[in-house]
This record gives sequence, structure tokens and C-alpha cells, in this order.
Amino acid sequence: MKLIVAVDKNWAIGNKNKLLVSIPNDMKNFRRLTTGNVIVMGRKTLESFPQGKPLPNRVNIVLSGQKDYTCKDAVVVHSVDELKEKLAEYSCDVYVVGGGRVYKELLPLCDEAIVTKVDESYEADTYFPNLDEMDEWEIAEESEEQTCFDLCYTFVTYRRK
Repeated sequence: MKLIVAVDKNWAIGNKNKLLVSIPNDMKNFRRLTTGNVIVMGRKTLESFPQGKPLPNRVNIVLSGQKDYTCKDAVVVHSVDELKEKLAEYSCDVYVVGGGRVYKELLPLCDEAIVTKVDESYEADTYFPNLDEMDEWEIAEESEEQTCFDLCYTFVTYRRK
């Protein structure tokens, strides 16, 4: 399993259930990687999508502790064990796409993290674990610095050692 996330200098990922920044090239990279694959997210992440609907051309799996939660055009699971059982049905790549609680819960099951690192600090209430401080992760690839207006960012791929 892989995960994909955009973080600021402090590994912040969101504020009030919204992304900290929208970078068109980051969104394009997200679409390119996840289209045709499985994405796993929490309920709040799904609700933050346009019209609160699952993303097209992907299998959308929602991990929610709410036992009565349902969503049209998405698979809903209620535990990590149930998620593992469901994922066994698919042979494509699986990407964890948020939010904070789901990232933390599923990070131990991931062997790759595609991180867009934004060289800026934002007000935030949700953070991603700092992979640079974790011995079991190492940088496998890093893009040249990119810019979007006055924002600088890089795409960094981490792999579990």
C-alpha cells in the first residue's frame, strides 16, 4: 500500500477539513497516480471532495468508525481488518489519501509515501507524521524544486527501509 499527501514545512496537512493549499500540478500528479486504482480515506476526507462525492475512475473505500455510515458509489469499511479483507479483492495499486487519523492508522501498512513538500508554513489543525524523523523511512526520489506563483514545492518519494 502507498500513501499520497501534501505537507507544509511543519508536516501540516489541513485546517478545518480543507487542504492548506491547492497546487494545480500537485492535483494533476494525484489524478495521474490514483486514476484506475483504489483510494482509501476517512469519512471527512470524502466529504471534503467536490459535492462530497467519491472521485471518478477509482475505487473509493471509506474507513469510518460510524457503523451506520453509507455512501453511494463508495465501499465503506469500519475497521482496519475489514479494510484488509476488502483490499484483497483488488490487484491494482492502493493509495491512502487522508485524513490525518487514517494516515496515522494505515502508515504502518504502507511501504511507499508520495509527499508533496510545500516550502511554506500554514495555520493547521491536522498533521502528518514527519517521515524525516522516522528511522524506517528513507527518501528514494526527489524532484527538482517546482513553483506555483510564489510557492516552492518538491515531490518526494519515501520508501520503507
